[in-house]
Amino acid sequence: MQKFYKVFLVVFIVFMAINLYAINWQTDILADEDNLRFVFSAAASAIGIILLFVMDTWSRIGAKK
Repeated sequence: MQKFYKVFLVVFIVFMAINLYAINWQTDILADEDNLRFVFSAAASAIGIILLFVMDTWSRIGAKK
């Protein structure tokens, strides 16, 4: 994995950890407006991590040819 991808991996993991920490788990997760903001942000960082691994895989496949 290139350094470029490692930097974004750390950034996405930190964003996800902060958002998961900020969610109020005592209330309904999707009913509270503040929780909903953190849930969407955590979901966006999860999608970012998945896309990061896809882009890394594609760059490895392209480099072999």
